[in-house]
Amino acid sequence: MPDMSRSRARRLIDDGNVLVSGAKAKPSYRVKTGDVVDVTVPPPEPTDLVPEPLEIDVVYEDEDILVVNKPRGMVIHPAKGHWHETMANALLYHCRGIEKVGDLGRPGIVHRLDKDTTGLIVVAKSERAFAALQRQMRDRIAKRDYLAIVSGVVRDDAGTIEAPIGRHPVHRKKMAVVEGGRTAVTRFEVLCRSKRYTLIQAHLETGRTHQIRVHMSYIGHPVAGDPVYGRREGELGLGGQALHAWQLQLVHPADGSSMTFRAPPPPDFLNALSVLSQEMDEAMPKHRGVPGLHEAGKALHIAGSISNPGVTTRDGPRKGIPSWVLEIKKEWLKFS
Repeated sequence: MPDMSRSRARRLIDDGNVLVSGAKAKPSYRVKTGDVVDVTVPPPEPTDLVPEPLEIDVVYEDEDILVVNKPRGMVIHPAKGHWHETMANALLYHCRGIEKVGDLGRPGIVHRLDKDTTGLIVVAKSERAFAALQRQMRDRIAKRDYLAIVSGVVRDDAGTIEAPIGRHPVHRKKMAVVEGGRTAVTRFEVLCRSKRYTLIQAHLETGRTHQIRVHMSYIGHPVAGDPVYGRREGELGLGGQALHAWQLQLVHPADGSSMTFRAPPPPDFLNALSVLSQEMDEAMPKHRGVPGLHEAGKALHIAGSISNPGVTTRDGPRKGIPSWVLEIKKEWLKFS
């Protein structure tokens, strides 16, 4: 059953639909020579998920995958309090037949972003692509990089946060670093600092719920504008946490080519960067060699100009620096 996703196979086992030599199997069971495996695949369960003609920003699409730049405020799939106007509803309208791909109520959805986190997600348009992309996420072949504005001045130029994440022991709607939680690893690099904030690039080694938000809060630098883990809602004029999935790297599930996708942060994120640059102007002398300024320009230049065969940017396959990267770079370097 090569087209079946790992999560769907696990659910069949958990529901007792997989028998090994007449007995219910456990997911950890290793098949031995002579075992007879019987699999019963039940018909699809009914779902109330309906197509809705919602506008989505399609960065890339072919017959196997779809890459979307998710806006702030859009939930990925229906849940309590958000039954309509989700990415799942939009995908059903945009992609015919995608309701048969992936998990129930989550058509083609390989990974998620929080409601107010913006940026790139990849969607599978076939079961084969879904299984392949899930493997890439699990085996850390797919790479996800984020831009974040965090509160406070992060002193280390780079670092790795390795702290287990689980449900908060008191506030059950929140996640937290807890003993016995699931392994979670986040790497970060400082791009620039102002008086009150730091712009970082974060890379996920694992994919836990709210991972970057929890980890940055854990080290005392919550994401700016985060209403759950941050210091105050609406800071810097943000409509939510200043966290944007700006770059996604993966291997195409059909032809094996390496692909890189990029998307610009939303306007409120860029406006917040302008506020930070003003703070730097007030706090630091206007001359070359100001700590952080040229490092920021270099980091953004490198991030924006990565160009290898098969790379796809927001503007299509081409070399050069995306215009939004130049805008950020201009903001940070205009005082140097």
